[in-house]
Amino acid sequence: MLKKMGTWVGLLFVLTALNANAATQTAVQAADATKAAEQPAGKRPASQIVQTVCAACHAADGNSVITLNPKLAGQHPEYLLKQLTNFKEGSRANAVMTGMASGLSAEEMQDLAQYFSQQNIKLGKTKANGYGSLGEKIYRGGIAATQVPACASCHGANGAGLPKQFPRLAAQHADYTYQQLKTFRTGERANAPMMTAIAVKLTDAEMQAVADYIQGLR
Repeated sequence: MLKKMGTWVGLLFVLTALNANAATQTAVQAADATKAAEQPAGKRPASQIVQTVCAACHAADGNSVITLNPKLAGQHPEYLLKQLTNFKEGSRANAVMTGMASGLSAEEMQDLAQYFSQQNIKLGKTKANGYGSLGEKIYRGGIAATQVPACASCHGANGAGLPKQFPRLAAQHADYTYQQLKTFRTGERANAPMMTAIAVKLTDAEMQAVADYIQGLR
């Protein structure tokens, strides 16, 4: 009888120990899971985001070969960050870019802006608006009759722009620049009131001429 009781006591001790150990492991696992959930997701490197999100439209080096998509290479990081932020917030309308930007954190957008600003832009060529053309006259002197200021007054004589204020224009695709001027004029793009005020005074032909001239700037 005593032998049987000893056996039962031994088994009870073993089971109690096993249950205690299992409970401890469960508690540790739960704590680890909670800790992991509370930690912020790891930030993706800019190069990874470029390959998975940006490259298809803008190329990995920011020199888009699709002329309706802008070249991002060499653009001021402040301007790029503002545009990404505007897309994410909805203050610049573009369904594709809003979708892309919605999944980016503020830090990732900053990293992307820095990444593309450090790439070398590939120079472009003007089609018909070189020296002495209508495009050059508008870019460098504006249009007095309609009170259109010279593009160079903000974007610089060579289209380099001004960090934190005005974007680089030199070598940008003419098709993209023309398209943006039109969206400023219609109000579809409304995140730069100064450009809207200028674009409403330009005809299609004037927009095309200055966009072509800008493509050849260097």
